[in-house]
Amino acid sequence: MKNVWVFIEQDDGKIAEVSLELLAKAGELAQTLGSQVWGLLCGQGVTELAETAIHYGADKVLVADHPELAVYRTLPYTRVAVDLLREHQPDIFLIGATPLGRDLAPRIASALQVGLTADCTDLQIGDYNFRLEKKLYTDLLYQIRPAFGGNIVATIVNPKTRPQMATVREGVMQASEPDPTRTGEIEMVEPHFRPEDFALKVLRRETRESTVDLKNASVVVAGGAGASQPEDFQLIRELVHILGGEVGATRAAVDAGFISGEHQIGQTGVTVRPRLYIAAGISGAIQHRTGMEESNKIVAINTDPDAPIFEIADYKIVGDLREVLPMMIQALREKAR
Repeated sequence: MKNVWVFIEQDDGKIAEVSLELLAKAGELAQTLGSQVWGLLCGQGVTELAETAIHYGADKVLVADHPELAVYRTLPYTRVAVDLLREHQPDIFLIGATPLGRDLAPRIASALQVGLTADCTDLQIGDYNFRLEKKLYTDLLYQIRPAFGGNIVATIVNPKTRPQMATVREGVMQASEPDPTRTGEIEMVEPHFRPEDFALKVLRRETRESTVDLKNASVVVAGGAGASQPEDFQLIRELVHILGGEVGATRAAVDAGFISGEHQIGQTGVTVRPRLYIAAGISGAIQHRTGMEESNKIVAINTDPDAPIFEIADYKIVGDLREVLPMMIQALREKAR
């Protein structure tokens, strides 16, 4: 069977959102292929999480529960994944494009000598006619992502190697509602490590919770390269305070040091779907649009009437954000009185 596997990432007994999202997408792909969704769960004391994965769409979960997997380390996790993938030979293997996933996925792909497409924005099943070989490959994974600096949207296929591997960022797919009545199979697996897998030891682990929750914000006001002064993002924060939302930014704004990276929206940042998205001084490059174009209502403010952001905006304001934002703030304050 052409099974679709998902790496179930967890931390401190909680499954990462992106893994739940990938289970939903894997279910769609498996339905097209007439196969099953399998999850791979690693850690210590994580067996209970397998039931959660089943409720979110997994048909079977392989659980590697071992003290050496309590904290993520590249080599032990790679050993478990590679051994199981070689044994079961799934058709597709999906991993979240988290810091952990970005470290683990290329290690697995290199060990198996298979292709890997990073930061996909869509996944579909289709055929590919390889004209040089005069051969039709069927039921391939279409790995879709922006390429060449965002100038094109590329569809990438791996016709000859298995599994077909792809990483997807959090928020790109949408998780299904959990079904507590859903049943599946849980199989405990015994890892077989080698001495070289423990070249790295974890002496201490420190974590910090993010104070920014862009994904769940109902209102996002984002600044781009046009917000090129510290006062510009102060205006954005003031508007966010009135509307009750979160501050977002493009990569250009983050790279310029106007705001920290946890506020970044787009292909290399967070994907958001708020009720209201206000884009201030954002040109609308495809890398950014990928992360916000599914917002319910988009208001764009830009001095360039031909800015690409206007192509997807519901409301278009041609003007300087330094003039427009103060007027919006004043109007909202007067309305609140």
